[in-house]
Amino acid sequence: MRLPALPVQTGSVIHVGISKGQLLTGGLTVFPTNTNNNHHSRRAFLKATLATAGGLAIANWGALFNSETIAQEARRSNKRCILLWANGGASQIDTFDMKPGRPTGGPFRPIQTNVNGIQICEYMPLLARHVDKLAMIRSMRTQSPDHPDGIYHMHTCYKQSERMPHPEIGAMIAKYLGNPDSDLPSFIRMGSTGNAGSGYLGPRYEPFHLGSDGRLPYFSAPLVTPAVQDRRSELLDFMEQERASRSGAEAFESHRLAEQRALRLMRTRQVFNIDSEWQRAQERYGSTSFGRCCFMARKLIENGVPFVEVGQENYDSHADNFVCHKANMDVLDPAWSGLLTDLAERNLLANTLVVWMGEVGRTPYINNRAGRDHFIRAWTIVLAGGGVRGGQVYGATDRDGREVANDPVSEGDLFATIYTALGINPRVRHFVGARPIWATPEGARALRPLLA
Repeated sequence: MRLPALPVQTGSVIHVGISKGQLLTGGLTVFPTNTNNNHHSRRAFLKATLATAGGLAIANWGALFNSETIAQEARRSNKRCILLWANGGASQIDTFDMKPGRPTGGPFRPIQTNVNGIQICEYMPLLARHVDKLAMIRSMRTQSPDHPDGIYHMHTCYKQSERMPHPEIGAMIAKYLGNPDSDLPSFIRMGSTGNAGSGYLGPRYEPFHLGSDGRLPYFSAPLVTPAVQDRRSELLDFMEQERASRSGAEAFESHRLAEQRALRLMRTRQVFNIDSEWQRAQERYGSTSFGRCCFMARKLIENGVPFVEVGQENYDSHADNFVCHKANMDVLDPAWSGLLTDLAERNLLANTLVVWMGEVGRTPYINNRAGRDHFIRAWTIVLAGGGVRGGQVYGATDRDGREVANDPVSEGDLFATIYTALGINPRVRHFVGARPIWATPEGARALRPLLA
């Protein structure tokens, strides 16, 4: 018998087994009590419980057992997240951790913000008015210096070399904060970032990609009337159910879910049509593709999408670092500040966490091509909005930015902080077969001074 979820029964031991195919669908097979396979002892069962925000103790088997109970508890907070991804890795010294007058400082000058004692780069004057909303982590010390590994690591908080298909942060947030009945996807990405997808959570939480300008792909337009499409969908559903009764192949299940998502998405196409609104909004966000995507992110969050990622390209400044970063900040400054202003005016910022980061920082020293190379020993990430106290700096680097001077922060610490701010247990556990996998690595800790 297959069940989507089971209530916790006190005084009994439940034996759970799962196949690879069931992992994709979140399904369970419940075996007789006396089976010796995949046995969970009473002690293991008790260790696998957690207390929800409402005080209820529930079994914590993540995607495999009572995950909907956990997810429903997290959804009550109505939290959302927007990730602004600086693809290639932005220079911390030329943005949020400046070193004026030092040999590593470069030509950019700092300006005062609306928080006494906090300065940022002169090419972000609009964002300087929002620093009271920002929490800057200036002491990131991470482990993956190259782009593919770093992108994976900073999207999952696990090393790519572990050979485990970990889910990206967007997939995890989609699972615990998304509405399974919504026609809109729960994880939307604009721009070419991320390389892990939904991992072991399965195809239900794969990202839905928009263009780098925030537009739907051209092939998403329906070719027939809604009535004809409904009849086609009914026929397709019947045929797929017949097929599924004979074969539970993972590839088939993935294709079926993708088809369903595409058909449901057609009913919400109007949400993605922002052409008329953009004519006015671009005055605030800047007339750029990145600005348009940030505006689209606000629209999607407002319509209930729990996670949106917006990528900004060309931060990989091995040459001409200062030309590259000035051009990027000219785009970033109005788009990011416009997003924060818009969210605040619509009373969305308190429940929407905005994260700005990339896969690496840049070296303090300047190379012989006037560039900065990859750097992971001491760099900066910025949080704003939902669940975070703004107007502060966490950690510090030494006077030349070469090392973390105090309060180093790892990938796991960052993710634990993000998940905690969003109301998700950072140590929620999932099983891949019989192997337990946690949302964040052992020892990861939330940065409590940053949390509201």
